[in-house]
Amino acid sequence: MIVTVLSVGLFFVFTGYVLVAAFQGAATGLDKVDAPLSVLATSVGLEPLGLLIAAGVAASFFASALGSINAGARIIYSLSRHGIIFGRAGDAHETHATPHVAVAISAAIAALLALPLHEIVAAKTLYGGSFNLFQNTLPKHGVRTTLVDPADTDNFERAINERTRALFVETIGNPDINIIDFEAVARIAERHGIPLIVDNTFATPYLFRPFDYGANISVHSATKFIGGHGTSIGGLIVDGGNFNWANGKFPDFTTPDPAYSGFVHWDKWGNYPGVGNIAYIIKARLHYLRDLGASLSPFNAFLFLQGLETLSFRLERQIANAQAIAEWLEANPEVEWVNYPGLASSPHHELARKYLPKGPGSILTFGVKGGFERAKKLIESVKLFSFLANVGDSKSLIVHPATVTHGQLTEAEQLLAGVKPNQIRLSVGTEDVDDLIWDLEQALAASQR
Repeated sequence: MIVTVLSVGLFFVFTGYVLVAAFQGAATGLDKVDAPLSVLATSVGLEPLGLLIAAGVAASFFASALGSINAGARIIYSLSRHGIIFGRAGDAHETHATPHVAVAISAAIAALLALPLHEIVAAKTLYGGSFNLFQNTLPKHGVRTTLVDPADTDNFERAINERTRALFVETIGNPDINIIDFEAVARIAERHGIPLIVDNTFATPYLFRPFDYGANISVHSATKFIGGHGTSIGGLIVDGGNFNWANGKFPDFTTPDPAYSGFVHWDKWGNYPGVGNIAYIIKARLHYLRDLGASLSPFNAFLFLQGLETLSFRLERQIANAQAIAEWLEANPEVEWVNYPGLASSPHHELARKYLPKGPGSILTFGVKGGFERAKKLIESVKLFSFLANVGDSKSLIVHPATVTHGQLTEAEQLLAGVKPNQIRLSVGTEDVDDLIWDLEQALAASQR
């Protein structure tokens, strides 16, 4: 009897869990529940009470899920008893007279709902828009993303399962300004037969060439460094032509496409004469660009081409300025910490020297002593830096990630992405570096008043 009760209890808990996962996008640990009372208790130092409240929230979710399962079972049982669906669903248990078949069917449906069609494994240190895409938008379309700490590349390996279809990383994390071991992650992707996608926005092709280190697809926000002046909006997809889309995991490339007279993309574009493997980028252009409409205007394309002509000159000046500012900030007693891979003290310094020998970009973050309010006042006090959420402009920009670039995330999600309340992000431009340091110095002084 005890074994039966325990078995049934565990069955319902598991089924409730997967049902919650189906409708919540992903399950969360008790220490990550952001219910108001739980957050309040934790913030005043009553963490055990916060965990107790979080456990209550989880129990409420499970109770709701079990209620849904039982309601579904009753509907299935009634439909079967009235001959509308197959008869076995209306069977009752011989001893307990319970509709055990209907309950099993309802639980199976819940479990199937919890299974995503595909999954992505991504570094957790992402731009807020990417974080939102992976955590909120894609799950509604059957794609779930597991976020991992990229500091340990084995985390990517551990998160991969049979449904994983891609790994996604940023060359330079935003706003944590971290750098990963690209070759190690590329080997993991290759071993599992999935592509490695690199967002190369912060580095640009001038500083980092992803395909040289095993990446398969590179994406850019051309609005940033490629344009260089914040005048145009656009993005780029670059296909490395080095991935086998016919390995059995990507049937869209190996089965007839009814949208194009039934031809098979891999057969037609997998080894195109004189070009090679262009299957991915051609499908992106012929199918998704046509249907979803993410097309670049001709004038914006012209401006991006103009920006490319000065990319190397701008970056060389911007990197030199960023290095000088990072060193000045690190020595300033009013600054709590600085994230910039060009500093010898950075945990990413050696990886930056290996993968970014021309320089680790011109984006840096720092934490000002005094917390959120002082960070806010500092930004309000600058005179030369522009308070804008863009990066990569010729002019220098300043922003508060917690309220701007990652403002749509919860506090827990911000911490997961490496965003702190006192964090300030600088996109260093091409102005005279002494002028930029003067501006930060006077803003730091003004923020104390």
